[in-house]
Amino acid sequence: MRLPGVRRFLEGLLFHSRIMRPDDANIAGNVHGGTILKMIEEAGAIISTRHCNSQSGGPCPGSSGHHTDASDTLDEEKCVAALARVERTDFLSPMCIGEVGHVSAEISYTSKHSVEVQVNVMAENILTGAKRLTNRATLWYVPLSLTNVDKIIQVPPIQYEKPEQEDEGRKRYENQKLERFETKQRNGEYIVPVVNPKEYTVGYSQSSLIHLVGPSDCTLHGYVHGGVTMKLMDEVAGIVAARHCKTNIVTASVDAINFHRKIQKGCIITVSGRMTFTSNKSMEIEVFVDADTLVGDTQEKYRAVSAFFTYVSLSKDAKPLPVPQLVIETEEEKKRFEEGKGRYLQTKAKRQMNTQSLTQQ
Repeated sequence: MRLPGVRRFLEGLLFHSRIMRPDDANIAGNVHGGTILKMIEEAGAIISTRHCNSQSGGPCPGSSGHHTDASDTLDEEKCVAALARVERTDFLSPMCIGEVGHVSAEISYTSKHSVEVQVNVMAENILTGAKRLTNRATLWYVPLSLTNVDKIIQVPPIQYEKPEQEDEGRKRYENQKLERFETKQRNGEYIVPVVNPKEYTVGYSQSSLIHLVGPSDCTLHGYVHGGVTMKLMDEVAGIVAARHCKTNIVTASVDAINFHRKIQKGCIITVSGRMTFTSNKSMEIEVFVDADTLVGDTQEKYRAVSAFFTYVSLSKDAKPLPVPQLVIETEEEKKRFEEGKGRYLQTKAKRQMNTQSLTQQ
């Protein structure tokens, strides 16, 4: 009997494959971005958890200096890696029903209490054997003790082929740490329903989804898998984009997804999305995840996750279509539009620089 997913382990690497089914895709046959994000996160969680438990209780082998504890031993406790952040992820090519998605993950950097994982996704046409790259992603994980979810476990260091690889990794670590803090500081807004909104306004397309967190959504700790959350966020962002364009839409990219706080089993989460910016061929959607704790000693509502998704509109022939321009009604919407425009221009400039560097090689 064949299993729907196959995982193959090599030292420091993980490969995960599965065929794309109709329930993975939209009505046009394109696999949901959230489905691919969930596959990416699953691979990252497996390789991070495996690594963090691989050398528990022993000396740090070949420590290269980034673990500066006076003690040279690691925690003996077993742990599970929890997703803390996903860097910008581009959807380079749509994946379709019937294709096989191949996910490969590799640990690229470790700090004392975090793991950076690089993930690539390939799509394979099993009739012709043709393969193409569909996604690249960088994820950050933090190992949490199985017996005490508030305790972060020390990460075994990895060996680097070149000293500069560790230096570059440390810079990426510091940058993501700063960006997570800045994002958390500006996360105080909530999306309020609009009565009788005009077409193409923010209120016209904004959408929310309410979900009760059950056991199947959670890790061994009883907290929501990052991939489950990202799939719900992509679903809401897709609804916003579809309402605005009224065409087939696909995920083009996801800006950094920041996981600010854990979401526990039994919580009710509200996933809300709103349009922030439109260019001629793309639209940016801001998505929040707010959690309500209804069980336990304390009851509160808090912002758990935030991100920006970028979507494009496609014709029946999968050709890019013009995006209706967003109608701005308030000063706050104007401010968010200008911020989105800044992110769009910055991404466009980076893409042009990368293209130039490739042509010069």
